Amino acid sequence: MAKPNYQYEKRQRELAKKKKKEEKKQLLQEKKELPSEAETDQPSEAETD
Repeated sequence: MAKPNYQYEKRQRELAKKKKKEEKKQLLQEKKELPSEAETDQPSEAETD
């Protein structure tokens, strides 16, 4: 019977954590950029109403 490859499993968990962390970082970066654009859009919409 083959024995489990714990190093492979650990590496996969580490890669999953790294990927999740990068996605979270990118999401926060996008959120940070969007409010500045939304703030510039809102006054122009309010003026047209």
